Amino acid sequence: MRRRRRFAGNAVFITGASSGIGAALAREFAREGGDVVLAARRQDRLEALAAEITQAGRRALVVPCDVTRDGDLERAAALTRTAFGKLDIVVANAGFGVVGALETLSLDDYRRQFETNVFGVLRTVYATLEDLKKTRGRLVLLGSVSGHVGVPGSSPYSMSKFAVHGLAASLAPELAAHGIAVTLISPGFVESEIRQVDNRGVWRREAPARPIPGLLVMPTPTAARQIVRAVARRRREAVITGFGKAVVFLQRHAPGLLATVVRRFAIKGRREPR
Repeated sequence: MRRRRRFAGNAVFITGASSGIGAALAREFAREGGDVVLAARRQDRLEALAAEITQAGRRALVVPCDVTRDGDLERAAALTRTAFGKLDIVVANAGFGVVGALETLSLDDYRRQFETNVFGVLRTVYATLEDLKKTRGRLVLLGSVSGHVGVPGSSPYSMSKFAVHGLAASLAPELAAHGIAVTLISPGFVESEIRQVDNRGVWRREAPARPIPGLLVMPTPTAARQIVRAVARRRREAVITGFGKAVVFLQRHAPGLLATVVRRFAIKGRREPR
């Protein structure tokens, strides 16, 4: 029996599509029948991914794009309209992590973090909002478990993801009047290249040693399937990974206990690659 494709004919716009969760989501939406717009800075990776998706029978548009540059997302949205005629789903996924102790960081480090993780999301929303109103579509914002729980050594990243969490909570009822579903995705530990990106947003070949057990890290294809399922159901939020769900549960229902665990076991954010 032929499998039903939940996003057949939908045009899906994804920022940060060159690797990690973004690339996995492009493959999964295409598997579910969607045509995808791949937006990111690394054009060579986008073209390789587009060739893979096209070979599998779906359309893929490559749009080199930097979410920190004014005008890039408007141009990408215009190219999407020309290619696909509409926009049904927007995934604001582009992001990276500035890490380190407060005393080692500067205001510029925090500004750089917010420019991508917060204002990059807002640029994506503004550039595509009218399209989503026309299709009564779906807006997907990539947050993090770090948008629920902060740990020492990752205050810029946590601040940015708390901001995305607040944005999603505010936009969900605001955009519901236009038929737009807003879904916040809060991943825990998922395979990605985020540990290979330094505080200036530069990709490094070598990542710091992983401080967490591999069993707690979810493969990106698994995470993508869970995210696409949540988007299909128009859910308000999906916390990804069992460990992530447990941490968010403790933060909501036993924050004192969670704070004690963080202090007792000296839990810290990841290190910056060098």
